[in-house]
Amino acid sequence: QVQLVESGGGLVQPGGSLRLSCAASGSIFMMNTLGWYRRAPGKQRELVAVFARGGTTNYKDSVKDRFTISRDNAKNMVYLQMNTLKPEDTAVYYCYAHGPYGGDYWGQGTQVTVSS
Repeated sequence: QVQLVESGGGLVQPGGSLRLSCAASGSIFMMNTLGWYRRAPGKQRELVAVFARGGTTNYKDSVKDRFTISRDNAKNMVYLQMNTLKPEDTAVYYCYAHGPYGGDYWGQGTQVTVSS
């Protein structure tokens, strides 16, 4: 069982930056998929950025040039650097992991609000 805890959300003005962090209680090295999803008000949860099986990274098209996902396997941490934030990025951001033997793990979410 892996527990994921997000931090780093908050209120930021359009054009600003935030860095989200996700701390995992267990090793993330063997996770098949690891990354970030979000759910905006009134919308379904959607992929933002993930490390996929085989080491590739996948980004939602609208964040590709603004967000960067990274990881520190030694610290069991995953990060999401978000730059040039827009009001449409407002959402609850969730850390996600899919285990090597199956199983989906979700954090409790952290709120990101982009507003002037």
